[in-house]
Amino acid sequence: MTLTQRCGAWLITLLVLTGSASIQAKTPDDQLIVGMNMNNLLTLDPAAMTGNEVVGIVVNLYDGLVELNPQQLTEVRPALAERWSVSPDNRTLTFHLRDNVRFHSGNPLTSADAVWSMRRVLHLNLAQASVWKSYGFSRDNVDQMVTAPDDRTLVITLPKPNDPQLVIYSLAALGSMVVLDRKTVQQHEVDGDWGNRWLTTHEAGSGPFRLDVWQAKDVLRMSRATDYWRGEAKMSRVVFRHLQESQTLRLMMQKGDLDIASNMAIPDVRALRHDPDLTLDAVRKGTIYYLAMSMKDPHFDNIKVREAVRYLVDYQGINKSLMTGYGELHQRPIQAGMPATLPDPGYRLDVPRARALLAEAGYPDGFDTTLRVLADQPFLNIAIAIQSTLLQGGIRAKIITGTGNQIYGAMRDRQFSLLVGRGGSGVEPHPHSSLRALVYNPNNADNARLTNFQGWRTGFYDAQLNRMIDQALVERDKNRQQQAYYAIQQRYDQLVPALMPISQMLDSVVVSNRVQAYQPHPSATTFLRDVWKTPEALAGGTP
Repeated sequence: MTLTQRCGAWLITLLVLTGSASIQAKTPDDQLIVGMNMNNLLTLDPAAMTGNEVVGIVVNLYDGLVELNPQQLTEVRPALAERWSVSPDNRTLTFHLRDNVRFHSGNPLTSADAVWSMRRVLHLNLAQASVWKSYGFSRDNVDQMVTAPDDRTLVITLPKPNDPQLVIYSLAALGSMVVLDRKTVQQHEVDGDWGNRWLTTHEAGSGPFRLDVWQAKDVLRMSRATDYWRGEAKMSRVVFRHLQESQTLRLMMQKGDLDIASNMAIPDVRALRHDPDLTLDAVRKGTIYYLAMSMKDPHFDNIKVREAVRYLVDYQGINKSLMTGYGELHQRPIQAGMPATLPDPGYRLDVPRARALLAEAGYPDGFDTTLRVLADQPFLNIAIAIQSTLLQGGIRAKIITGTGNQIYGAMRDRQFSLLVGRGGSGVEPHPHSSLRALVYNPNNADNARLTNFQGWRTGFYDAQLNRMIDQALVERDKNRQQQAYYAIQQRYDQLVPALMPISQMLDSVVVSNRVQAYQPHPSATTFLRDVWKTPEALAGGTP
């Protein structure tokens, strides 16, 4: 099928979906139509989700206790919890829930639902449990640590010393601790799975929208929830369309058949730069593009080999030629822009140095390996560039492409050698957020299954580094804490980590000027409840 035929097919599908009568009609005034690549959208279960795409959907189906202000990330705003307090010893957080909130099922939302939802994350022990494990929670202690003394009070006792503000940031930013309708989910439990299979394609929330349907790699529709406690959402429906080809997204934005487009190739974004009906938003996120090595592979368990690979990446060339609009050069595990972030170490492509290191490691003629990567941009171009420079050093890497589940699934199972990916939390405005996701690995055993920690995925483990991260987190003197984070980054470099940051993510989104009050969020928790659109007649189009 040609590109024109594909575009036409998508357009016809969209028009049927939205009920448009004319092929020239624009998107309906009361519906928001979003085009995006949904290859990495694998589940809607908040406890199991991975990737930015699903977070932006989940936070519109569910409510959390608190949320971050997208314009000032260090500001935590009330949500289901109208107020909260921290005990003098920093070990107990008490949240007071608002009255008269109901789930989409009609069931009343109580603190018992919040307790059950938090316990569920730890008992399931899926992707989103990793963050809470790092705070000391486990399936063995969570029932004692998270309690509800009454229907409107939730008490979280921290199992070990921590920075309570970071815990509050995590509650606000991650989307994993949203509150689920326990009665509805329990009706769909199978073999003690806490409703995981059912929640893969369903929801049980109290958010501004309710899920109508999700057809994987096709369409996800959600409709305005009636009687929402904040007041009903402005849009009657939000439709997410799976549009994998960037040129299709571009054409549909130009024709007015989409209101918002994300995951668009930067050349197509640039082509829309001067369109008077569109606005381009670029948001810097804490997520890092990286090259990962598995220390389960004997080649990369050798520090000399890892150091050689460090000098076989053309960081500057990749960022200049491939990452414009996708990311900015960054070589530290803590995201840019924080006082605790050291300047980049300045690593550059140095083939003679890399060859000497490989010879010292016992590989004067190099070796064969594999390099896994998503079949999407900019990942694939990064992988091709790295494959080329690795070959100059004698490392012959065969590229293996696949979907998010195939590529990151292999990484979560620690069954890979080299991998180009994008990850790291960075969603909370705190240095520990990045370190926890990219560096921290408190238990390197295979059965620990810390699948949301890149450190565990790569098999990178250093007990001293873990202790340093733990100690920095609870340091109350800000100057000493900053120095501690400097020391952590220095030791990380000295150990030659298995994950090498290349670029910090920029998220480019194209938005129709008809769309009002849309605020892209650095943590991917973009709320759509207040988004509205100017009528087509007022926008100058054909009513």
